[in-house]
Amino acid sequence: MVCLGNICRSPMAQGALENMVRERSLAVIVDSAGTENWHFNKSPDYRAQKVAASRGWEISAQKARQISSSDFNNFDLILGMDKSNIADIEKIRPKNSKTPVMLLLDFSNIKNKNLPDPYYTNDFEGVAKMIEIACDNLLVQYFNS
Repeated sequence: MVCLGNICRSPMAQGALENMVRERSLAVIVDSAGTENWHFNKSPDYRAQKVAASRGWEISAQKARQISSSDFNNFDLILGMDKSNIADIEKIRPKNSKTPVMLLLDFSNIKNKNLPDPYYTNDFEGVAKMIEIACDNLLVQYFNS
């Protein structure tokens, strides 16, 4: 899960997916990162933590990090939160990497596939709902679960 600063969208998506994976007893490793290092080693935004906690997603222990080219070797799928994130992710893709890079909302019927950044819109609840739908659909598609 990759967003811009790794303090709002991607930590919430990581928490949501980790929770769903645990509930379904799936063996899946989930992580998140940002395309920028502005918030390196900082906890998620307090507003993201509040909404995540209300949904049972544990994100308070997460620490922001920047995506690196090694992530293409360490993960089977990389999900960006918006098209700008995807463009930045592709810039660091190793030459021979076949790791799929997709938008999280590709796993939803939401028309606009760019997940809004609640850091600016303050709509953490609305973003959490979109994340929940997409993560659930992702697990259904990849694991029939």
